[in-house]
Amino acid sequence: MTQSENTIQLDATTGPEHFGLRLDQVLADLFPEYSRSKLKTWIQDGNVAVDGEVITVPRHKMQIEERVTVNAEIDIQVTSKPQDIALDIVYEDEHILVINKPADLVVHPGAGNPSGTVLNALLNHVPDIDKVPRAGIVHRLDKDTTGLMVVAKTLPAQTHLVDQLQHRVMSREYEAIALGTMVAGGVVDAPIGRHATKRTHMAVREMGKPATTHYRVIEKFRAYTHLRLKLETGRTHQIRVHMAYIKHPLLGDPVYGGRPRLPKGASDEFIDTLRGFQRQALHAAQLSLFHPETEEWMTWKAPLPADMQQLLASVREDSLANPDFD
Repeated sequence: MTQSENTIQLDATTGPEHFGLRLDQVLADLFPEYSRSKLKTWIQDGNVAVDGEVITVPRHKMQIEERVTVNAEIDIQVTSKPQDIALDIVYEDEHILVINKPADLVVHPGAGNPSGTVLNALLNHVPDIDKVPRAGIVHRLDKDTTGLMVVAKTLPAQTHLVDQLQHRVMSREYEAIALGTMVAGGVVDAPIGRHATKRTHMAVREMGKPATTHYRVIEKFRAYTHLRLKLETGRTHQIRVHMAYIKHPLLGDPVYGGRPRLPKGASDEFIDTLRGFQRQALHAAQLSLFHPETEEWMTWKAPLPADMQQLLASVREDSLANPDFD
């Protein structure tokens, strides 16, 4: 994978989930950091090859284990405006930026959030980042998920980081509090796709994209479990969907069944704490990757935010105060 300042070369191989899909659909799945309209234009302009043969028809049907390559010029158009929004910067050099995102901060502008996002903050902090697709954002955290995110400051760095994500090299670990007492760790390997009727929700779907989540127990309580999770894939809402799928939704998750179920004998103070926690209890605690320039393996850690620390303390206190309740 090589590139200059204004050209990009992408390379990927199709999997079983791509069988029978159109070329433009496959590209959108393989290279989600680029818009569907941009990918379609690249196909029509002859910038896309399948097993070495240039294909100019977006509706071309794809097979399994076909090599897809893209050679194209980048024409960056950023319509968002820079905004002076404070960023908690954990690491920065001329190639990448690692931030610790707080809750209630949207990563990318969209419906209902045209501004006030991480992207707007990046445009202000790194003026030249408008030359990188999506202002260097290569992966996202949900609005109310806290923790570590890496951002590419240059086009070569962006390509390198995207490649690490696609080949599952980049390591992302999370901490969460789930409903119910879990006796052991495990793996959830279940495909995720758009919910059949709720278009803003995701769900485990037979024809969804492959998704794998590893989890282990940090601490068990009488009605909740503190977990450490590691992503192999990075599907939208992946941890939230997978934990709900195994009947242990994340505490506080308003979308996937995490509204608190009040344990027997809970104190009024504990009930107030549960009801006052208005987001999913999920934090991106550790991020590891190869630096795109030096190839050094780097790791960053972010402690639990104050609201999750307080929640954990309350959950622990409740368990100690009610040893006879399961």
